[in-house]
Amino acid sequence: MNIEILRIGQRVVRDDRVTTHVALVARALGASKIYMNEVDPDIENTIKKMNETWGGNFEIEFFSNWKDVINTKKNDYKIVHLTMYGEDINTINSKIQKEEEILVVVGAEKVPRGIYEKADYNVSIGTQPHSEISALAILLDRIQKGQQFDKKFSDSKRVIIPSKNGKNVQVSK
Repeated sequence: MNIEILRIGQRVVRDDRVTTHVALVARALGASKIYMNEVDPDIENTIKKMNETWGGNFEIEFFSNWKDVINTKKNDYKIVHLTMYGEDINTINSKIQKEEEILVVVGAEKVPRGIYEKADYNVSIGTQPHSEISALAILLDRIQKGQQFDKKFSDSKRVIIPSKNGKNVQVSK
């Protein structure tokens, strides 16, 4: 399954950190790319450094209009919109798992009505207010059945080796 993320909106100051974390979660949990607008370009540098140190080739692409991204992807990708007002993840999960290409829409502020209408899946991760970071992490884990943790990142300079106690980081040569 190929997964890409579309981050819509940006609340000044607060969301630079949140958007960075959306990108980091997306990268760590199996997405290949994130589309962003209205963000500090330093986020791109952070992700480049993550790729250099920890491996992989997660991409960032900036856009000016979310409709252009969705219209470009609509023919090949299923659009999955994370919202508290969608179908429960527990009911829709198995359908999304069968998709080959998905674009996950993660909003920051009030999401335009057009997103709800263009989405193939409006997905709710619970019915209580919560973080878009946690919603993305839960969705990515559920639709990949935990297999994203088996992924090996190419060209890494460092690799974390799971251990019961302490930190075990292998440095590649």
